Amino acid sequence: MKKWLGNLLGALALVSTPVFSQNIPAGLFQGYDGEWKHVSKQLIDLAEATPAEKFSWRPAPGVRSTSEVYMHIAIANFGLLSFAGPKMPEDLKNDMEKTVTSKAEVISWLKRSLIAVKEAHLAVKPGDLQRKVQIHGVDTDVEAIYLRIIVHANEHMGQLVGYARMTGVAPPWSMN
Repeated sequence: MKKWLGNLLGALALVSTPVFSQNIPAGLFQGYDGEWKHVSKQLIDLAEATPAEKFSWRPAPGVRSTSEVYMHIAIANFGLLSFAGPKMPEDLKNDMEKTVTSKAEVISWLKRSLIAVKEAHLAVKPGDLQRKVQIHGVDTDVEAIYLRIIVHANEHMGQLVGYARMTGVAPPWSMN
């Protein structure tokens, strides 16, 4: 029985490995920059697939709307990045999560913030990642700031997938 089960599991592994490896999106398992490329593409693809009228949708009163979530990501990207060194854009205002609501403007800010993180991370020298910084009274390092940025983007990606599904929008990558 054990031999038969072992043979079956081995055969399944041989059959499934090539299928799985053919479906790996670009960027996955390629370190921070690859993972950032992956989540950035998903965020942009989902935002572009969402009809403009769905950007004002919110699951309940007092909960962020679709546009507010995207703007929250953009603002957080710039804000967290500023602790690693790059300056905040001068035209970024505190109230933009609530005031920037059009699909075109939201996507423009989102793309701008994703590119800012990508370029800043590519410019960081390995030794700079251990440089000590302080964020909201907590001592940390630049590497932890970048980790927080990518975790935060993925956290809200999950939220936005839920929003999309609840409004009848299928994430583009789920249709392959």
